[in-house]
Amino acid sequence: MANSADENIRIIYKAGEGEIVEKKSRFIATVRAVTSEEEAADFINEMKKKYWDARHNCSAYVIGMRQELTRCSDDGEPAQTAGRPMLDVLLKENLTNLAVVVTRYFGGVLLGTGGLVRAYQAAVHAGLDACHILERQEGYRLSVRTDYNGVGKLQYLFGQQQLCILNSDYGADVTFEVLVPILQKDAIQKAVTEATNGTALLSWGDQVAYGVIDKQPVLL
Repeated sequence: MANSADENIRIIYKAGEGEIVEKKSRFIATVRAVTSEEEAADFINEMKKKYWDARHNCSAYVIGMRQELTRCSDDGEPAQTAGRPMLDVLLKENLTNLAVVVTRYFGGVLLGTGGLVRAYQAAVHAGLDACHILERQEGYRLSVRTDYNGVGKLQYLFGQQQLCILNSDYGADVTFEVLVPILQKDAIQKAVTEATNGTALLSWGDQVAYGVIDKQPVLL
């Protein structure tokens, strides 16, 4: 399953761990951001060493901005009862560049195939609930230089368009560096030109990926 172009992909900004208990079995879900198969494999091995005495360390991971690369493992559980259900949660939540390992300490009571699927998926949700997840967005850095007559107009425009001012430099002129969502590039260029009667100097910088926390962007 690949992420479609009109959906916003989500990534892990801060990793987490969650746990559930189902009929005396402990399910510990550890979630971590990864950007390659090697990182995912290292993480899975790390969890297997940490929880060496557990009955199972099942895993799933998704990599790529269109969720191109997916892998999962039942690690000894009945086929399709752990890894694949875990992976389905990650894909349904539109997440990428992350791996999750669910460690099971067997409690002596068999759960059955349906029970295992539900337990592993619930554990993944518990792990995700402990994470800080951001919607990944694309934008441009825009540098705008103006004289002091244009400062108020630009500040009003940036506020109206909900653009974040990354930096401000007050010298002989004033230079603002703002973050512009990729789809607003042309509209913002036109709006800045109109607001300053063409006197502002615009310079487009690099395209960047970012997320928003408490209404403030975080460059990724």
